[in-house]
Amino acid sequence: MQEKLSDQEIVRRQKVEKLKELGIDPFGQAYDRSDYSTDIRKKVEGKTHEEVEALDLHVSIAGRIMFIRKMGKASFFSIQDIKGKQQVYISINDVGEDTYALFKMADVGDIVGVKGKVMLTQTGEPTVKCFEYTHLTKALRPLPEKFHGLTDKEERYRRRYVDLIMNEEAKRIALTRPKVIRAVQEYCDSLGFVEVETPVLQPIQGGASARPFITHHNALDRDFYLRIATELPLKRLIVGGLEKVYEIGRLFRNEGMDLSHNPEFTTIELYEAYGDLSSMMRITEGMIRYAAEKVAGKTEFINIFDPEAEKIDISKPFKVVTMCDMIKQETGIDFKANNYTLEEAKELAKQHGVEVEKHFTTGHIINAFFEKFCEDKLIQPTFLCGHPVEISPLTKIDPEDNRFVQRFELYIGGHEFANAYTELNDPIEQKNRFLEQLKEKDAGNAEANDMDVDFVEALEYGMPPCGGVGMGIDRLVMFITEQVSIREVLLFPTMKPLLD
Repeated sequence: MQEKLSDQEIVRRQKVEKLKELGIDPFGQAYDRSDYSTDIRKKVEGKTHEEVEALDLHVSIAGRIMFIRKMGKASFFSIQDIKGKQQVYISINDVGEDTYALFKMADVGDIVGVKGKVMLTQTGEPTVKCFEYTHLTKALRPLPEKFHGLTDKEERYRRRYVDLIMNEEAKRIALTRPKVIRAVQEYCDSLGFVEVETPVLQPIQGGASARPFITHHNALDRDFYLRIATELPLKRLIVGGLEKVYEIGRLFRNEGMDLSHNPEFTTIELYEAYGDLSSMMRITEGMIRYAAEKVAGKTEFINIFDPEAEKIDISKPFKVVTMCDMIKQETGIDFKANNYTLEEAKELAKQHGVEVEKHFTTGHIINAFFEKFCEDKLIQPTFLCGHPVEISPLTKIDPEDNRFVQRFELYIGGHEFANAYTELNDPIEQKNRFLEQLKEKDAGNAEANDMDVDFVEALEYGMPPCGGVGMGIDRLVMFITEQVSIREVLLFPTMKPLLD
């Protein structure tokens, strides 16, 4: 099919041929750059015209042309690099007729190199007076109109490369995300944890309750799952004696998409031998506060799930509540004090409009009550504890009540940010939990774990008492950058296909 070109695109392609005729590579070669836009501004900040002139500051810069004002034999233009924009003054008297003619062929969007001397204009704007102009790359497509850019969010996410050119906020978020990850790594490293890597391809589904993606390995002629969690391999390393490990990595869950969920996402999972739920609380709270203060320099943020609501304050110690206490507070039903049968729990669910699925036990119904009546009440940072054993197959039993486990979920703004356990290290009990999961799978729960025989065998060698926590990095970046959509903090979010 023949490509339809706009008038501008036709003209730009004609300029490509003209550049070739002049012996200039339209798509350039390497360029020796000495300075960035912000470096120049810092060097001359607060100085007078005379002081700047006395510096005799010569620079070599490169970037994309974002603005051109041609004025006969002299022109102003600005170029954009990764740190910002820099104004340039070019004159036929400084570069000669041939070079100035080459500049006059330039379009907004072209990438160029400039060598020259820094000066201040009459308005005090730091400007590079061009002595040497180099064409580097011809842009064959025009950029979006300056004042509107890419206004359609779907288009922004699909063409992130254009969004990054036109949208300073998109670039700020893109550069902030790795800073958050570095801060998390620094914090974990400071506590003596070792960063490791585990396989993305898993032979069985396990480590979390989620629907997986399935792929096929041709050489082995068998199906593999894209991992839904890093938990089980990391706990094998605890068995092996590494004692304190973490992994920041990509997970894949074959589920829905919304403002806070993407099918592939990044988490940190961390495991500490001889730790428990209380040590995980300290580490989780410290990690979030450290990253926020290091990257954003503050401890108060908007509620990204309801920007008009009260702000979130992470400077104070996080609250601790239990699932049953919250349900009792909101509905009057005390699941902790009353050991309801499954039929009694189903009747309570029916009375309160709580949906019950085929595989549900009393523990699942307790969790469903929490999600319906309590979850959105946890606005300020809160550790939710006291989860039913049925929804926590890898977690140690609460010694005071075997219906519940030693687990917390951290909620901020009514949404989960982290999930932590005092890890189950009894291989006999772990095998029984896996068997219960298989029953759930047979009853229709597609998110239930498979039996991991090798993991049970690893536990049989002895895993020390252990605490573990997992936290979504994307959601943490959303929180610290105050973005209401996960697509803003992912450079290439999963998108629905375009309609023909």
